[in-house]
Amino acid sequence: MYILCFYAPESDVETIKRALFDIGAGKLGCYDSCAWQTSGTGQFRPLEGSSPHIGEQNRITQVNEYKVELICQKDAIKKVVNKLIEVHPYEEPAYHIIKGYTLEDLNGSKNFPGK
Repeated sequence: MYILCFYAPESDVETIKRALFDIGAGKLGCYDSCAWQTSGTGQFRPLEGSSPHIGEQNRITQVNEYKVELICQKDAIKKVVNKLIEVHPYEEPAYHIIKGYTLEDLNGSKNFPGK
Protein backbone atom coordinates (compact mmCIF):
# COMPACT_ATOMS: atom_id res chain seq x y z
CA MET A 1 0.00 0.00 0.00
CA TYR A 2 1.10 3.57 -0.68
CA ILE A 3 0.01 6.96 0.59
CA LEU A 4 -0.13 9.63 -2.10
CA CYS A 5 0.06 13.23 -0.90
CA PHE A 6 -0.52 16.16 -3.22
CA TYR A 7 -1.30 19.86 -3.06
CA ALA A 8 -4.04 21.48 -5.15
CA PRO A 9 -5.82 24.80 -5.38
CA GLU A 10 -9.12 24.94 -3.56
CA SER A 11 -11.00 25.39 -6.84
CA ASP A 12 -9.73 22.09 -8.31
CA VAL A 13 -9.33 19.69 -5.39
CA GLU A 14 -12.68 17.89 -5.75
CA THR A 15 -12.22 17.33 -9.49
CA ILE A 16 -8.74 15.89 -8.93
CA LYS A 17 -9.88 13.60 -6.11
CA ARG A 18 -12.81 12.30 -8.18
CA ALA A 19 -10.49 11.47 -11.11
CA LEU A 20 -8.17 9.53 -8.79
CA PHE A 21 -11.01 7.75 -6.99
CA ASP A 22 -12.47 6.72 -10.35
CA ILE A 23 -9.34 4.67 -11.12
CA GLY A 24 -9.03 3.00 -7.71
CA ALA A 25 -7.26 5.40 -5.35
CA GLY A 26 -8.75 5.82 -1.87
CA LYS A 27 -10.08 2.25 -1.61
CA LEU A 28 -9.75 0.39 1.69
CA GLY A 29 -11.66 -2.85 2.21
CA CYS A 30 -15.37 -2.15 1.79
CA TYR A 31 -14.83 1.64 1.57
CA ASP A 32 -13.88 3.90 -1.28
CA SER A 33 -13.26 7.62 -1.80
CA CYS A 34 -11.17 7.65 1.40
CA ALA A 35 -8.97 10.74 1.83
CA TRP A 36 -7.66 13.19 4.37
CA GLN A 37 -7.31 16.85 3.46
CA THR A 38 -6.25 20.00 5.21
CA SER A 39 -6.34 23.57 3.97
CA GLY A 40 -3.39 25.89 3.99
CA THR A 41 -1.47 28.42 1.97
CA GLY A 42 0.79 27.29 -0.84
CA GLN A 43 3.61 29.49 -2.07
CA PHE A 44 5.69 29.40 -5.24
CA ARG A 45 7.47 31.59 -7.75
CA PRO A 46 7.15 30.67 -11.43
CA LEU A 47 10.55 31.01 -13.09
CA GLU A 48 11.46 31.95 -16.67
CA GLY A 49 10.19 29.31 -19.08
CA SER A 50 7.21 28.35 -16.91
CA SER A 51 3.54 28.60 -17.90
CA PRO A 52 1.84 29.11 -14.53
CA HIS A 53 -1.84 28.27 -14.05
CA ILE A 54 -1.90 30.82 -11.23
CA GLY A 55 0.52 33.69 -10.69
CA GLU A 56 3.09 35.43 -12.85
CA GLN A 57 6.67 34.64 -13.73
CA ASN A 58 9.27 35.88 -11.24
CA ARG A 59 6.65 36.89 -8.65
CA ILE A 60 5.99 34.98 -5.46
CA THR A 61 2.40 33.80 -5.38
CA GLN A 62 0.40 32.56 -2.40
CA VAL A 63 -2.79 30.60 -2.96
CA ASN A 64 -5.37 28.76 -0.86
CA GLU A 65 -4.63 25.08 -1.37
CA TYR A 66 -5.44 21.71 0.10
CA LYS A 67 -2.98 19.01 1.01
CA VAL A 68 -4.71 15.74 0.17
CA GLU A 69 -3.58 12.33 1.38
CA LEU A 70 -5.09 9.13 0.07
CA ILE A 71 -4.17 5.48 0.06
CA CYS A 72 -3.47 3.55 -3.07
CA GLN A 73 -2.76 -0.11 -3.68
CA LYS A 74 0.58 -1.11 -5.20
CA ASP A 75 -0.93 -2.27 -8.47
CA ALA A 76 -2.57 1.14 -9.09
CA ILE A 77 -0.04 3.70 -7.81
CA LYS A 78 1.71 4.39 -11.12
CA LYS A 79 -1.61 4.80 -12.95
CA VAL A 80 -2.91 7.08 -10.18
CA VAL A 81 0.17 9.34 -10.21
CA ASN A 82 0.01 9.61 -14.01
CA LYS A 83 -3.67 10.59 -13.70
CA LEU A 84 -2.81 13.17 -11.01
CA ILE A 85 -0.28 14.80 -13.33
CA GLU A 86 -2.78 14.68 -16.22
CA VAL A 87 -5.74 16.29 -14.40
CA HIS A 88 -3.93 18.70 -12.07
CA PRO A 89 -4.10 22.30 -13.31
CA TYR A 90 -0.52 23.11 -12.29
CA GLU A 91 2.23 22.68 -14.84
CA GLU A 92 4.28 20.78 -12.23
CA PRO A 93 2.09 19.58 -9.36
CA ALA A 94 3.82 18.94 -6.05
CA TYR A 95 3.27 15.45 -4.69
CA HIS A 96 5.05 12.68 -2.83
CA ILE A 97 4.51 8.99 -2.23
CA ILE A 98 5.03 7.16 1.06
CA LYS A 99 5.21 3.38 1.41
CA GLY A 100 2.58 2.35 3.92
CA TYR A 101 2.50 -0.79 6.04
CA THR A 102 -0.55 -2.58 7.38
CA LEU A 103 -0.93 -4.98 10.29
CA GLU A 104 -0.80 -7.76 7.72
CA ASP A 105 2.63 -6.48 6.65
CA LEU A 106 3.80 -6.40 10.26
CA ASN A 107 2.64 -9.96 10.90
CA GLY A 108 3.64 -11.67 7.70
CA SER A 109 6.47 -9.99 5.83
CA LYS A 110 10.07 -11.06 6.20
CA ASN A 111 11.02 -7.88 4.35
CA PHE A 112 9.34 -5.48 6.78
CA PRO A 113 11.86 -3.04 8.27
CA GLY A 114 12.69 -4.07 11.82
CA LYS A 115 11.95 -7.79 11.33
